[in-house]
Amino acid sequence: MTKDGPHLVGLNDIYAAQEVIHPHLHRTPVAGASYLGERVNATLFFKLEMFQKTGSFKPRGVLNNMHNLSGEEKRLGVISLSAGNHAQALAYAASMSGIPATIVMPANAVTSKVEATRGYGGEVVLTSDDLMETTLEIQRQRNLTLVHPFDSLDTIAGTGTLGLELLDDLPYADVVVVGIGGGGLISGVAAAIKLNNPNVRVIGVEPEGAPGMTRSLASGVPEHLDTLDTIADGLAAPFVGQHNLDHVQAFVDDVVLVSDAQIAEAMGLILERGKVLAEAAAASTYAALLSGKVSLSTGETVVCVLSGGNVDVARLVSILGG
Repeated sequence: MTKDGPHLVGLNDIYAAQEVIHPHLHRTPVAGASYLGERVNATLFFKLEMFQKTGSFKPRGVLNNMHNLSGEEKRLGVISLSAGNHAQALAYAASMSGIPATIVMPANAVTSKVEATRGYGGEVVLTSDDLMETTLEIQRQRNLTLVHPFDSLDTIAGTGTLGLELLDDLPYADVVVVGIGGGGLISGVAAAIKLNNPNVRVIGVEPEGAPGMTRSLASGVPEHLDTLDTIADGLAAPFVGQHNLDHVQAFVDDVVLVSDAQIAEAMGLILERGKVLAEAAAASTYAALLSGKVSLSTGETVVCVLSGGNVDVARLVSILGG
């Protein structure tokens, strides 16, 4: 893996990942949102990753990881940890190649995401213990290969393909807003964008109840969160990866925090006026605009990455107060 400095992917890595994964994925659309843009005084577009395979951006990084496994690693199988979207992506990608996949998920994971992961052929291990510790213990016992959901250069190169697509579709974009959980998505997107056009502002968004990257930027080292409290389960990573912190420090202009109430409002507006169902993690990007956390100049072209749409009906009703 080529590095442009400490632990950073380069454009060649991202283009190589694009070559590997594009036959197996959708080229997701970019859609204008005029009314929602008027609400925030911007020309607004959404990158609709809920229309990606498995309903989120996650297969981008997973497929790039799987391509780089050795024959023996494929035979023995892979393992990872996830609240849901990465779990589904890993199970999907592994099943395509006949590779056994085990995914450790929190005991309180969204039921629909657990069921979908099993439906794609993954073995799910539910735990109330530390996800990473449980994952590493099973990995040692079974001699499996860890496919990290975010703290991996292969994962970051894969997610960077989303950034390349954005630049192709909207070369005149001024601002790109991306949600942050562990940091895998924003690491790749920001690298792809900034290495092509450093004038584009890249803004990260975290929930107030899961501010891992915000704390990591403040301390200068990856932080672990003892408690997580947010409706955006896709952004509720218990820790930030070192590779991800490196990329955010190098390529991201700002990271802002939004409340669950702001996320819920954005989620409802995207559904009502945008006519697409964005899960809470995805809606956080528009929440950052709607709440005024991102400073915009009049008429700027802004892209919100809607990272996925995997939300079950009961949770949707609960969030939107129906």
